[in-house]
Amino acid sequence: MSKRPPVFKGIVTRMSLKRERDAIEDDEDNEDEVTVKFRRGRVVEDRRSRHCPYLDTINRSVLDFDFEKLCSISLSHINVYACLICGKYFQGRGQKSHAYTHSVQFSHHVFLNLHTLKFYCLPDNYEIIDSSLEDITYVLKPTFTKQHIEGLDKHGKLYRAYDGTTYLPGIVGLNNIKANDYANAVLQAFSNVPPLRNYFLEEENYRGIRRPPGDIMFLLVQRFGELMRKLWNPRNFKAHVSPHEMLQAVVLCSKKNFQITKQGDAVDFMTWFLNALHGALGGTKKKPSILTKVFQGSMRIFSKKLPHPDLPAEEKEALLVTEEYQEQMSESTFLFLTLDLPTAPLYKDEKEQLIIPQVPLFNILGKFNGSTEKEYKTYKENFLKRFQLTKLPPYLIFCIKRFTKNNFFVEKNPTIVNFPITNVDLREYLTEEAQATEKNTTYDLIANVVHDGKPTEGSYRIHVLHHGTGKWYEMQDLQVTDILPQMITLSEAYIQIWKRQN
Repeated sequence: MSKRPPVFKGIVTRMSLKRERDAIEDDEDNEDEVTVKFRRGRVVEDRRSRHCPYLDTINRSVLDFDFEKLCSISLSHINVYACLICGKYFQGRGQKSHAYTHSVQFSHHVFLNLHTLKFYCLPDNYEIIDSSLEDITYVLKPTFTKQHIEGLDKHGKLYRAYDGTTYLPGIVGLNNIKANDYANAVLQAFSNVPPLRNYFLEEENYRGIRRPPGDIMFLLVQRFGELMRKLWNPRNFKAHVSPHEMLQAVVLCSKKNFQITKQGDAVDFMTWFLNALHGALGGTKKKPSILTKVFQGSMRIFSKKLPHPDLPAEEKEALLVTEEYQEQMSESTFLFLTLDLPTAPLYKDEKEQLIIPQVPLFNILGKFNGSTEKEYKTYKENFLKRFQLTKLPPYLIFCIKRFTKNNFFVEKNPTIVNFPITNVDLREYLTEEAQATEKNTTYDLIANVVHDGKPTEGSYRIHVLHHGTGKWYEMQDLQVTDILPQMITLSEAYIQIWKRQN
């Protein structure tokens, strides 16, 4: 009877050793080396992992994780490493990879895997484990606890960036890559709406949302969340953020309707962005999303068809008594309200200067009082409409209609809207039933997007209220300055966000 060969503990076959190596290897480059040693079948950490001699060569001042994570040579987004000495991105770390070649050629030895957030020393190819590198992974991927998020609006503590500048989280400049200030202003406005910001600061809120295979629109959600976390990061290396990845997602998801290189309209962008984000979060007409919870109100629309103006008077009178020309009422939801400006006068004063007219906010809000009628023309038919609000949202967006477009050019109305910064009561614009149920109808301004200059080549800036300090700040791309509240009302306001008082 043959005896079974003895089994020796701690000895593994070559095949099982190879399988273990393959399981540990996290790279996609068929590398020969691994960052651990094997002893008696057990994985043993490389001694150099905690004693890397090259940590002092890291240059934090050149690190910028705001741009798309692409290899600077192959332009691939798979398995990309950042060189922590020069800041460039390279693919892979195997012996024939771009990162390996770069490390040998320039004696740059410390690399960060932008996906796994692990650090490696090349060309020796061992993992670096050192707590002093935690600040780099935090800048790449900031995380927020519930306690941290709850405290964001309770203080106005200044933080010092690695480059020495001080900044308030949330009040951070955004790069204007070429002509994207229209998008910057809208993104800054949304980043200062607390419930929207809080939702996107915590990735867990939307990570589990199921989307159809190949759906690119969810990229918009991910990039917006990343931008929020960078804008509110208290441990930034610099006091500004580049929206490059966010805007690339916008270009892709909007099928190039909104671009980085061509000036766009802030209201057009905001309209598209709100609807695209709502859909990408799984929201529908019946299913709410964070956007509808924050911004959606409702109104009644009374619409009456008008006879063609060229018809004889008798025919008009005959048509007006038919059912087709009677007033119809419908209910509709809204994410923002469009306010119409009165036509700007064309006459000049004694000094041949065009007079810039002014109008009180409550005059243009009269559109929603239920009795003011306005004519709306379509290609074939004309309608007389009036509006009345039935539900007010926690945050109310006004879009002041400054631009009129015809076949030949775009015209801008420069009328200044006079508005108070706080205590705007909208109760009179609600139906009687809504007035009985809505407890609080008073709003305070928290964001004001301004358009300066000519219609097609102007620029955008934004005023935002910092909730922690109660101070107002003006942001125009990278420029951030504090501003007196009374100066805000002198601007050509285009988009406003108002917060309902608790």
